[in-house]
Amino acid sequence: MVRCHLSTLMGRDKLRISDVARLTGLNRSTVSYLYKETATRLDLAAIDALCRLFQCQVGDLFEYVPDADRSST
Repeated sequence: MVRCHLSTLMGRDKLRISDVARLTGLNRSTVSYLYKETATRLDLAAIDALCRLFQCQVGDLFEYVPDADRSST
């Protein structure tokens, strides 16, 4: 699974979902899905906008965490 650290970055900078939507030009629902980690797909433009806002790399925003229930066969 891919974890999104948007809520951590928002907390660090004391931003609300509406602030991030306004500053990035992203739809509020897109930001909300990422914040709640319920997003199923994302445009590269959205990733770019978030990385610009938080001045971070993609790896700071997202993290790959292997599923525990999948076997490595």
